[in-house]
Amino acid sequence: MMGLRFYLCFLVLFTTLFISTHGLGHLCLPEEHVALFIFGDSLFDAGNNNYINTTTDYQANYEPYGENFFKYSSGRYSDGRIIPDFIAEFAKLSFITPYLHPGYHQYTDGANFASAGAGALAETRQGMVIDLKTQLSYFKNFERLLSEKLDDAEAKTLLSRAVYLINIGTNDYVVPFTRNSSIFQSYSQKEYVDMVIGNLTFVIKEIYKEGGRKFGFLNLAPLGCLPLGRALNSGKTNECKHELTALAKLHNKALTEVLHNLENELNGFRYSIADTYTILSERINNPLKYGFKEGYIACCGIGPYKGINSCGGKRSVKEYELCENASEYVFFDTVHPSEKANQQFAELMWSGTPNVTGPYNLKALFEHK
Repeated sequence: MMGLRFYLCFLVLFTTLFISTHGLGHLCLPEEHVALFIFGDSLFDAGNNNYINTTTDYQANYEPYGENFFKYSSGRYSDGRIIPDFIAEFAKLSFITPYLHPGYHQYTDGANFASAGAGALAETRQGMVIDLKTQLSYFKNFERLLSEKLDDAEAKTLLSRAVYLINIGTNDYVVPFTRNSSIFQSYSQKEYVDMVIGNLTFVIKEIYKEGGRKFGFLNLAPLGCLPLGRALNSGKTNECKHELTALAKLHNKALTEVLHNLENELNGFRYSIADTYTILSERINNPLKYGFKEGYIACCGIGPYKGINSCGGKRSVKEYELCENASEYVFFDTVHPSEKANQQFAELMWSGTPNVTGPYNLKALFEHK
């Protein structure tokens, strides 16, 4: 049967060579193929922000970003690969192309909708980035395009087999702090967290309605202990910004609860959540144990802990310092991990045990039929 299917797929693709000038042509879904769809912020953005009307504050398409792997700046906030790149590699997929890339054509592999600076709330950096609900609208546009490329049954199969990887929330909490916003005078911390989680829940349910069943998440890092958070507390030696970390803890508790509820509420819903808070805390506090030399200070930036966001000299602060070897650092810039740290996170997300990544790891989700 597989031989016949391969022959038919080959025949369709061969025929497409002759008809592509008259229309879109059709793709054939490979047997047992699992696509990857990516939503989120700068931890996952592979270059979507290169193609929107924004400022260099929300772009990483300049040196030294990308220098240690791509040898050019692709738009990824790292010295090299980011977490979704490694996940795609483990899943035997090519790197997932940014949805807005003009040459996008990997329809059966999935798409990356993530946008640096984005939040679950539309108000977070509104007009400058692609918020989560807009990313959802891009996914729905992609779905319509997919049904033109595949027949309806194969499109539905692809969407139901796919894994949906989501990381969002950091900017919703960091932005009010760095801008001295009065938002927390208007809402209690719990009310604000509930708004963030509510928007995320809405998007999850919408993806579920479109056929999505397998979801992967990261919880939030100890935000006050990132170089940015420590810089906000620069008068206190090695002190984290505890108010920021407290919000991350509230968010993580609420996220765990809502995912558990969705598992009971939505038939066939399966999820993986990686405990980024613990994974990153361990590397910040015990860098040598995990092959790093520095856990507090970023490789690229300026100021206390290199926590002022100036890497590359294209933002409001032009001066920056760059370390010699990014792989010795947990953080590449003020909030983003180095490629080496990203690889460690991705490995734990892929094959970690339930105390780190559960109730499923991503490998189990990709293998689940």
